[in-house]
Amino acid sequence: QVRLVESGGGSVQAGGSLKLSCAASGVLFSWHSMAWFRQAPGKEREGVALIDGDGRIDYADSLKGRFTISRDNPKNTLYLQMNSLKPEDNGMYYCAAVRLSSSSWSTSSDFRHWGQGTQVTVSS
Repeated sequence: QVRLVESGGGSVQAGGSLKLSCAASGVLFSWHSMAWFRQAPGKEREGVALIDGDGRIDYADSLKGRFTISRDNPKNTLYLQMNSLKPEDNGMYYCAAVRLSSSSWSTSSDFRHWGQGTQVTVSS
């Protein structure tokens, strides 16, 4: 049984930083693509960052330069370092595992397993 548990969310002021973690179990972590998604109230879930099993990384275009995804395979943990946070970064952040498509990654249908999310609140 795959389990993904996010942590590290919280409330910060604009310009601040947060580092999210996702502890994975029940999945061959080092083999699979992992990703971070976020969902703001009233909006669709959107891909934030992807890291493949071979280490290839991709980001949503609007977030390049502010967010950094990384993984620690021996610890089965995925990270997202978020810097220069803005109020528009508000939302629930989700960890996702096991990519279903080789041609896309940034929609909720592109991944099989999901965590329960961690809330990020950025105040202006």
